[in-house]
Amino acid sequence: MSHINLNHAAAAKPAWRSTILAMVGEANIKVMQMDNAPYPDESHDYPECLLVTDGQLNLRIHEELVVIRAGEMYVVPPGITHAVAPGSSGTCLIIDQ
Repeated sequence: MSHINLNHAAAAKPAWRSTILAMVGEANIKVMQMDNAPYPDESHDYPECLLVTDGQLNLRIHEELVVIRAGEMYVVPPGITHAVAPGSSGTCLIIDQ
Protein backbone atom coordinates (compact mmCIF):
# COMPACT_ATOMS: atom_id res chain seq x y z
CA MET A 1 0.00 0.00 0.00
CA SER A 2 1.34 3.41 -0.94
CA HIS A 3 0.79 6.80 0.64
CA ILE A 4 -0.10 9.22 -2.17
CA ASN A 5 -0.36 13.00 -2.04
CA LEU A 6 -3.20 13.70 -4.50
CA ASN A 7 -2.24 17.33 -5.15
CA HIS A 8 1.36 16.39 -6.01
CA ALA A 9 0.24 13.48 -8.21
CA ALA A 10 -2.22 15.72 -10.07
CA ALA A 11 0.40 18.44 -10.62
CA ALA A 12 2.83 15.93 -12.16
CA LYS A 13 0.95 16.01 -15.49
CA PRO A 14 -0.59 18.82 -17.55
CA ALA A 15 -4.15 19.83 -16.69
CA TRP A 16 -6.88 17.43 -17.82
CA ARG A 17 -4.40 14.53 -18.18
CA SER A 18 -5.24 11.91 -15.57
CA THR A 19 -2.74 9.67 -13.83
CA ILE A 20 -3.71 6.16 -12.74
CA LEU A 21 -2.69 5.87 -9.09
CA ALA A 22 -4.01 2.38 -8.35
CA MET A 23 -6.54 -0.26 -9.27
CA VAL A 24 -9.14 -1.61 -6.86
CA GLY A 25 -10.72 -4.70 -8.34
CA GLU A 26 -11.47 -3.65 -11.91
CA ALA A 27 -11.74 0.07 -11.05
CA ASN A 28 -9.06 2.61 -11.92
CA ILE A 29 -8.30 5.24 -9.29
CA LYS A 30 -7.05 8.32 -11.15
CA VAL A 31 -6.28 11.94 -10.34
CA MET A 32 -6.10 15.04 -12.50
CA GLN A 33 -5.52 18.74 -12.17
CA MET A 34 -8.12 21.22 -13.46
CA ASP A 35 -6.98 24.63 -14.78
CA ASN A 36 -10.10 26.79 -15.40
CA ALA A 37 -10.22 25.82 -19.09
CA PRO A 38 -13.21 23.96 -20.54
CA TYR A 39 -12.93 20.32 -21.60
CA PRO A 40 -14.97 18.97 -24.54
CA ASP A 41 -17.90 16.54 -24.49
CA GLU A 42 -17.18 12.91 -23.77
CA SER A 43 -19.09 9.81 -22.76
CA HIS A 44 -18.11 6.34 -21.61
CA ASP A 45 -19.67 2.88 -21.61
CA TYR A 46 -19.10 2.66 -17.84
CA PRO A 47 -20.00 4.89 -14.88
CA GLU A 48 -17.47 7.55 -13.94
CA CYS A 49 -17.19 8.84 -10.37
CA LEU A 50 -15.78 12.38 -10.06
CA LEU A 51 -14.68 13.35 -6.54
CA VAL A 52 -13.40 16.90 -6.09
CA THR A 53 -10.74 17.00 -3.37
CA ASP A 54 -9.69 20.61 -3.90
CA GLY A 55 -11.40 23.45 -5.77
CA GLN A 56 -14.52 23.12 -7.91
CA LEU A 57 -15.64 21.17 -11.00
CA ASN A 58 -18.24 22.78 -13.28
CA LEU A 59 -19.80 19.89 -15.14
CA ARG A 60 -22.24 20.35 -18.02
CA ILE A 61 -24.78 17.55 -18.46
CA HIS A 62 -27.81 17.89 -20.80
CA GLU A 63 -27.29 21.67 -21.00
CA GLU A 64 -27.47 21.86 -17.17
CA LEU A 65 -24.54 23.14 -15.13
CA VAL A 66 -23.74 20.95 -12.14
CA VAL A 67 -21.25 22.43 -9.67
CA ILE A 68 -19.24 19.91 -7.64
CA ARG A 69 -17.24 21.47 -4.81
CA ALA A 70 -14.39 20.14 -2.67
CA GLY A 71 -15.64 17.21 -0.62
CA GLU A 72 -18.45 16.41 -3.09
CA MET A 73 -18.73 13.80 -5.83
CA TYR A 74 -20.85 13.15 -8.87
CA VAL A 75 -21.36 9.81 -10.62
CA VAL A 76 -21.90 10.15 -14.38
CA PRO A 77 -23.98 7.18 -15.60
CA PRO A 78 -22.77 5.13 -18.59
CA GLY A 79 -23.51 6.67 -22.00
CA ILE A 80 -24.23 10.17 -20.67
CA THR A 81 -22.43 12.94 -22.55
CA HIS A 82 -20.73 15.39 -20.22
CA ALA A 83 -18.29 18.28 -20.56
CA VAL A 84 -16.36 20.57 -18.25
CA ALA A 85 -17.46 24.21 -18.25
CA PRO A 86 -14.94 27.05 -17.78
CA GLY A 87 -13.92 27.92 -14.23
CA SER A 88 -13.14 24.42 -12.99
CA SER A 89 -9.94 24.36 -10.95
CA GLY A 90 -8.26 22.23 -8.31
CA THR A 91 -7.89 18.47 -8.02
CA CYS A 92 -10.33 15.74 -9.07
CA LEU A 93 -10.14 12.06 -8.18
CA ILE A 94 -11.72 9.80 -10.83
CA ILE A 95 -12.94 6.25 -10.30
CA ASP A 96 -13.80 4.37 -13.49
CA GLN A 97 -13.12 1.25 -15.48
